[in-house]
Amino acid sequence: MVRIYTGSKNPTKIESVKEVFHSFDIEGVEVESKVSAQPFSDEETQEGAINRARECAKMKKGVMGLGLEGGVMEIADELYLCNWGALVDEFENLYLASGARIPLPEEIKIGLEKGRELGDIMDEYADKQEVRRNEGAIGIFTNAAVDRKEMFIHITRLLKGQYEFANRQKAEQA
Repeated sequence: MVRIYTGSKNPTKIESVKEVFHSFDIEGVEVESKVSAQPFSDEETQEGAINRARECAKMKKGVMGLGLEGGVMEIADELYLCNWGALVDEFENLYLASGARIPLPEEIKIGLEKGRELGDIMDEYADKQEVRRNEGAIGIFTNAAVDRKEMFIHITRLLKGQYEFANRQKAEQA
């Protein structure tokens, strides 16, 4: 059975990967994203996901690494949620995927611009604890129509689909 190390101990991220890669052995491990605690662009958020996946993949020969990273990005002075995923397979091939985006309220943007992390701001905003480990900002701002786990499942499905397509292509060429 192929093992996937997921670059986080966050249960939402681990459960997302388990739901998609159900026939794989999944283990969450703490690794550094090597980006800001609060990524502030698509590029930085993507880099964090890639770094997590690569750190996981090099922990042990023959394993795959999967990194999921949440952040924010700006378009025309408006701040949006963004999420990225990266999968590094056992042959060091890299697969990337991103999720949906929604705008954030101005008061959230102001808190982020002061250097605070979105998870901390969301706990106060929603008057809840551990929003980042549960519904996430996406769950709050979509009135639970989409939650953080669902967002990461979508990204993980995109990664798995690319991985399977590449393997099918290799098999057909052999």
